[in-house]
Amino acid sequence: MAIILGIDPGSRITGYGLINSVGNKLEYVDCGCLRTETDSQPDRLKIIFNELCLVIEKYSPQEAAIEEVFMGRNASSALKLGQARGSAMVACLSRDLPVAEYSARKVKQAVVGTGGADKLQVQHMVRALLSISDKIAEDAADGLAIAICHANTQASLIKMAGAKSFSRKRLHR
Repeated sequence: MAIILGIDPGSRITGYGLINSVGNKLEYVDCGCLRTETDSQPDRLKIIFNELCLVIEKYSPQEAAIEEVFMGRNASSALKLGQARGSAMVACLSRDLPVAEYSARKVKQAVVGTGGADKLQVQHMVRALLSISDKIAEDAADGLAIAICHANTQASLIKMAGAKSFSRKRLHR
């Protein structure tokens, strides 16, 4: 059993989602959006840090996963996104929470089955995979998708490790 915090960083809206990974079963815990309604970038970073620390203290996740920075056409936007991402990572690390990083393409592939999925497809699959009947915000759905991607990646690594040790035992007989 592991509670996983998924984070979709943004300088104006940071989405987060928490799931409980029990074996190969995923259970919805909570999700939400941290809104930074100020024009001051340093204040935005402080809000992201403080609010994520509160989420971590409330739910005590064992692992965190965050989306990597997507480099678009606007360098200024990418820089602000990177700062928001850094603030989120420091919030996790300040609470001794290990952080894994995943590209947007890998997250979409893990949840929808294709790396080119759009936001509506991700939102739909997150709701289906976690049996959520209520609507959820796009950024919160992205946070949950990142947590799902991490859970699936960890499960695959565990399976591979088990398969390798099984193969070695068979080879030595």
